[in-house]
Amino acid sequence: MPFDHALTAFRAAAREPALIALTYFDGTIDYGTLDTASDALAAWLQEKGLQQGDRLALYLQNTPAFVIGLLAGWKLGAIPVPINPMNRQRELIMMLADCTPAALLCLDTLYNEVIEALPEKPAIVVTSAASDFQSRNDTRLFTSSTGQGAGTAKLTEILGGHGLVSQREAEVGDIAFIVYTSGTTGVPKGAINTHAAAMHSANAMCSVLGLRPGEAILGIAPLFHITGLVCQVLSTFALGAPLILSYRFEPGVMLDAIREHRPGFAIGAITAYVAMMNHRDAKPDSFDTMRLVYSGGAPVPAGVVDQFATRFGKTIRNGFGMTETNAPVIITPPDEASRVDPVSNALSIGKAMPGLTITVIGEDGETLPGGEVGELAFASPSLTSGYWNKPTETATALGPAGLRSGDVGFVDADGWVFLIDRKKDMISASGYKVWPRDVEDVLYMHPAVREAAVIGVPDQYRGETVKAVVSLKEGHDVQPSELTAFCRERMAAYKYPRLVEIVADLPKTPTGKIMRRMLRDA
Repeated sequence: MPFDHALTAFRAAAREPALIALTYFDGTIDYGTLDTASDALAAWLQEKGLQQGDRLALYLQNTPAFVIGLLAGWKLGAIPVPINPMNRQRELIMMLADCTPAALLCLDTLYNEVIEALPEKPAIVVTSAASDFQSRNDTRLFTSSTGQGAGTAKLTEILGGHGLVSQREAEVGDIAFIVYTSGTTGVPKGAINTHAAAMHSANAMCSVLGLRPGEAILGIAPLFHITGLVCQVLSTFALGAPLILSYRFEPGVMLDAIREHRPGFAIGAITAYVAMMNHRDAKPDSFDTMRLVYSGGAPVPAGVVDQFATRFGKTIRNGFGMTETNAPVIITPPDEASRVDPVSNALSIGKAMPGLTITVIGEDGETLPGGEVGELAFASPSLTSGYWNKPTETATALGPAGLRSGDVGFVDADGWVFLIDRKKDMISASGYKVWPRDVEDVLYMHPAVREAAVIGVPDQYRGETVKAVVSLKEGHDVQPSELTAFCRERMAAYKYPRLVEIVADLPKTPTGKIMRRMLRDA
């Protein structure tokens, strides 16, 4: 059944308290225990002064503490604010100044390495160790705990007590969380996402994909990210299913988690699947338990989909969403093969989810007919209500056609949506438009290329010229001139990269999205 509030979905699952809610290496937490634990934290926070509407920052990896903190915030009517655990002092100062949290739940290592030195920090701080809630202590991920910081409380000690929370009945229009944009195109903004909007997205995804009650979901995306929050946490609550957590993404650990816990569904960045596919422990049967494998967050090259299918017998299907849309608004149906555009060879990102209206906008702001290329705008019940403390940016992003995505694409006659590229990443070479993804798709066809990113660099004669930055698969060797020749044979003369740089690895966001902006800045 569809739910209009995340806490309602969780409580429905908790009516069967013995159902497993979370697995974390060799540890498990059932829905009853998760309910009790989040009650205990909520009661403690309330005693310390956290009130309805206050912000509760969550500065954690993919651990059970994150989910406990999320639920505790909702039970108080507080607003959880997930923070990227890779952020350091400069980013933290900006975000904390923007959302002004009254309380913080964080890893003990992050407290000692980052938070303790901040000039200002929340009045209430609770710490949790990576090793909590399990006993395996996988050395590929865990280092020794740095100990409890001065003036902080320890989560596991708080959970030893239990109290009742005085709360009003939550409403669907309440803020479920403030999620900061990834910042790949500028300063992060805090998207305000309500329970109604977030649950609309989770319900739609579960329905369209036919996700099954009790079917485990692999926590491949970080929980601070909108994909992790909606497609993983909220979807497992709606299904009464287990969520498999593994601290953070590490390809060998993730392959082990799939073998051990046998999930049926995953949605993550294509770079994560590439990393697992190329890992030494990957076997032809590594993904046998997976009924549905989806990717989102960045364009998926058709060549990678073909390689994955050949290796594992599973098809990676596409989905598309944004922080501001509460994750997927476009997705490839599970019973259909993703369509490939015959002109650009781009793989479709799917079809519109229930309730979504797509408008394609031209350079002069006009609405374009089907098949024409322009900026995609979305109207849906899943949209953000705006940016925290940023009315000007809110007014710019949310217009008559809905959310201006900044992504350029088109919709074909059968409703398949094709994403060409980010509007800001377009390269102008000798007056011609070059979309980086068009060049990247060709590079991925080369057997030696593991990952590729294409950027424009200044050129006195052409204005900009096309540069490719690539990493290679293990055991492969290729010269830049060979990649240039490979591309020149397969595309128009103005498109192929004049410059090719080979690097060990490409810079990425924690969600696996390749950061072209960092390459340009360098």
